[in-house]
Amino acid sequence: MELSAVIVSYNVRELLRGALQSLIAAAQATEHEIIVVDNNSSDGSAGMVSREFPSVRLIVSDSNEGFASACNRGILASSGEYILILNPDTVTRPDAITRALDFIKTVPDAGAAGAHLTDKNGKFLPESKRGFPSPLTSLFRFTGLGRLFPRSAFFNAYYLGDKPENETCRADILTGAFMLIRRKALDEAGLFDTSFFMYGEDIDLSWRIRKAGFSNYYLHDVHITHFKGSSSGQEMETSVRHFWNAMIIFSEKHLGKGWHVPVRVAVSLLKWLSLTRLRVARTVKK
Repeated sequence: MELSAVIVSYNVRELLRGALQSLIAAAQATEHEIIVVDNNSSDGSAGMVSREFPSVRLIVSDSNEGFASACNRGILASSGEYILILNPDTVTRPDAITRALDFIKTVPDAGAAGAHLTDKNGKFLPESKRGFPSPLTSLFRFTGLGRLFPRSAFFNAYYLGDKPENETCRADILTGAFMLIRRKALDEAGLFDTSFFMYGEDIDLSWRIRKAGFSNYYLHDVHITHFKGSSSGQEMETSVRHFWNAMIIFSEKHLGKGWHVPVRVAVSLLKWLSLTRLRVARTVKK
C-alpha cells in the first residue's frame, strides 16, 4: 500500500462528507486506503460514512479520546508506506495528493510534508509553515510584533515570515490539518503524544521528526482549503484551555528546565486573559 489517509472526526458530518469526496477524487490514481476514526460523534457522522463511503474503513470510538489518541488508532490500523493526517474540515485539490507524494518520494530527507492552506475565502493560512516555538519566537507571536513585521526572519520566525508562501521550503513545524508522513520517519520519531488532547500534538510530532534526523517541508504547490468552523461559547472556552495547556506540555518536553516556571506563569496569565475576553464578549452579545 502506498498511501494511508487518516481522518479523525468529531461532530462535523457535513464537512467530513466534503472532505472524503475531495480526498477520494484526489487519490484515485494512487494505491491507497482511507481510515476515518470517529470520536464518538452524536451527529450521525459514523452512519453517514458507512452508508455513503463503503470503501472507507471506519473506526468508531466509544468516547472522545482526543485527536492524538484517535490519530494513533488510525495509524496503527494502516499499512501505507506514507501516512496522511488530514482534518475533516478540509477540501483536497485534485492534484494535491499526487504532488505531495511525488515530492516526498524523491526527497530522501523528507520526513513529512505539509500543504499551502487557505481558508474558505482563499486567504493563506500562516500556520502552513512554522518555526520552532522558542520563548522569544512565541513572545513576538503573542505580543503582535510578528504581525507588525510579517516578513522578518527575527520578529516573525513563528510563521517563517522570511519564507514566501509561493516557494517550497523546510519548516520546523507543520500543521496536522494536512501532514504527509514517511512511515520510516514515524517509526523513528514515534506516534502522536497522547498527553495532548487537542492542539500541540502536531507541533510536538513535527519537532520529534526533526530530532530524528529528517526534514519537514512546506509545499507551496499542494493546495488545501481548510474550513474553521464556529463553536459555541462553552466549546470555545474548552478549546482555549486545551490550547494553553498544550503549550505547557510542549515547553516542558522540549525546553530546558529553567524555562518551565516562567512559561507556566506566562501561559497562566495568557489563558486567564483569553478566557476573560471570551466571557466579556459573550456578556456583551447578551
